[in-house]
Amino acid sequence: MWLSRFFRRRRKQQARPIGEAEAYARSYGEPSPDVKVIKLPPRRPRDRAVLESGELIRHAFLERLDRRRGGRKDPPPPPDA
Repeated sequence: MWLSRFFRRRRKQQARPIGEAEAYARSYGEPSPDVKVIKLPPRRPRDRAVLESGELIRHAFLERLDRRRGGRKDPPPPPDA
C-alpha cells in the first residue's frame, strides 16, 4: 500500500500564460547591445500629382518600346483619372 503512494503521479500544474516579451526573453535571451530599436516618424502622404505624372511617363515609355519593336503589342490602356 505504501508503495503505491510512492509511485503515484502527481497532476501537473497548469502553466500560467506568459506575455510576448517574456516568451521572447525565454526564446532568445537578453537583447544584444549591438541592436538599437528606433521609432520612425510617420510617412508623409503621397502627392497624387507626382503619382499621376509618373504613370504618364511609364505609359509613354511603353509606347516608345512598342514602336521600337514594330508595334507588336497593343498600347497600354490610358491611366484612370
